[in-house]
Amino acid sequence: PGPCVLVTVAVAQGSVPREPGAKMLVSATTQFDTIGGGHLELQACLAARAMLVEGLPRRQFTRFALGPTLGQCCGGVVWLAFERLTAREQERLSQSEMKAATWRLVPLDSEEDFILTSDMAANLPVALPDLARSDACQVMQDEQGRRWLVEHCTTSLPHLYLFGAGHVGAALVRALADLPCRITWIDEREDQFPQSVPANVSIECTDTSQAVIEQAEARASFLVITHSHALDQQLAEAILRRDSFTWFGLIGSRTKRIQFERRLRARGIAEERLQQMVCPIGLPRIEGKTPAVIAASVCAQLLQVWEAQARQAADNARPDLRNRA
Repeated sequence: PGPCVLVTVAVAQGSVPREPGAKMLVSATTQFDTIGGGHLELQACLAARAMLVEGLPRRQFTRFALGPTLGQCCGGVVWLAFERLTAREQERLSQSEMKAATWRLVPLDSEEDFILTSDMAANLPVALPDLARSDACQVMQDEQGRRWLVEHCTTSLPHLYLFGAGHVGAALVRALADLPCRITWIDEREDQFPQSVPANVSIECTDTSQAVIEQAEARASFLVITHSHALDQQLAEAILRRDSFTWFGLIGSRTKRIQFERRLRARGIAEERLQQMVCPIGLPRIEGKTPAVIAASVCAQLLQVWEAQARQAADNARPDLRNRA
């Protein structure tokens, strides 16, 4: 995005809009994501842009008292870490190095680049916290008294493979545009895709959708909403034959589910695998059939799935951290 400042909620005390680790990226003209709080966010954007145009130090660590200073009714205290990112740091945040990292350590009192590491035994300036007893984002001091923003990386965004570029697919892409996920949108009909798509969407125009399914990562989610019941069945079979996936949703009625279960059993799909197929999709008791209503309901369902997945991943990491301590 060019010159920009990454703003992170480093410490939160009392009633505050967002939790430690919440971020936004600020450039001279735009803002991505949010740290919440209205006036707090406005002041943070002004401070970030001042760092871009006035040549201030590339790191700042600033306290904001929401009640006395900003006049906000929540009344807590927030410490924000500001990082003017170099081109090299921007590249690192978007490349495989970041995706493979477990921790990011940012020197708040120096101009050095941040540290990315997945090695718990590495010679680091501070001892990494035990997630079983500590927040995943906090400020720590090294032996010389220098402050470090230490955060557990959460860069592995959920990946949804969305099959079908019709009205419901388009509504889902719009609804998911600002949510923390990646979307691969697949259809064989190139003219069905819009001229532009949100930044978290990549288009795959192909008539070999099964190959996309085979190559998807183990923790992927799948949603099948194509224009053809025959294609839906082919895709459902390919997904259910995979070794693993996080979630699989198929648009349709209970009658369609019964028919698909009968056909898929006949093709050798085991009963326990069929129980992993979500059909109908969406939250219970939301019965609207317009594309926008279906999209809103499915988005909420996916958020429930992905947040449960994130909690499970964090729980799985904690025993490992304790064993290494």
